[in-house]
Amino acid sequence: MPNFKTDYSNQNMFVPVIIDEQIIPGTIEYAIAHIVDNHLDLSPFDEHYCNDQNGSAAYPPSIMLKVIFYAYSLGMLSSRRIEKACINNVTFMCLSGDVRPHFTTIAAFIAKMKDTIEPLFTQVLMICDEQGLIGRNMFAIDGCKISSNASKEWSGTHDELQRKKEKLERASRRIIERHQNQDALPNEVIAQDLRQKQKLDNSANKIGEFLASTQDKLGSNNKPIKSNITDNDSAKMTTSKGTIQGYNGIAITDDKHQVILYSQVWGSVGEQQTLKPAVLALNEQLDKLPNSAEHTIKFTADSGFHSKANL
Repeated sequence: MPNFKTDYSNQNMFVPVIIDEQIIPGTIEYAIAHIVDNHLDLSPFDEHYCNDQNGSAAYPPSIMLKVIFYAYSLGMLSSRRIEKACINNVTFMCLSGDVRPHFTTIAAFIAKMKDTIEPLFTQVLMICDEQGLIGRNMFAIDGCKISSNASKEWSGTHDELQRKKEKLERASRRIIERHQNQDALPNEVIAQDLRQKQKLDNSANKIGEFLASTQDKLGSNNKPIKSNITDNDSAKMTTSKGTIQGYNGIAITDDKHQVILYSQVWGSVGEQQTLKPAVLALNEQLDKLPNSAEHTIKFTADSGFHSKANL
């Protein structure tokens, strides 16, 4: 009979974790921790906290930033996934000092501190520039389509949304007419229909409030384009996997060490409209760096950015 090693999968284990030894020099997590702890000016975050005299202790901004930056470097954008990683992933546990922030805390930090976090990008670029990581000889620009947390079913021009609102109202009225014509309907059917009517009324009211508080968005040809009730900054766009409601994410990198110099998302269908504002914003970013004397820089981009106006 074969002799196999014993399976101890049902045996409990005590695994020692020494935080300083888990964050290994040369890794992305070490670079993030070192830069956040030693090189970034985090004093602007202090003004957001007023708990020096009373209130519970807050999570240090340095810990929140290390966890968020590392998660983003892995393509992990969900606050719930970041929270789970801080509980189950040793690297996240070490970066966070094992304080395990709740996903609502992570989401609130990102939403509330976004204007304070953004200048840190320039500080990181300054560090990269000091280390000679930015060549300034050739830049590459590219984009990808990113889904937003909004349904494309809630998209349309104001005229289209008005017609959808009227359609929902007609459907709601038909439910009442059905009850008036068939008084002997079972109570279960009546209750189900009333729930459906309430849902239709809520949807119609949601569209009505949106139409009353916004104007039609205009495209490059000055004609109305589709708006979205849930996320009006996003756009309806076609991808290789179908139509999504989302954004065009644009990044510009330097060719020397592929350092990302600028990134932004636009709620526009095509990449052509993003080229000029991206280049202008990049120029402002470079002006903040030392040794940014004017000289010729080559740009490379794919055909998605080509247009007569961009030439």
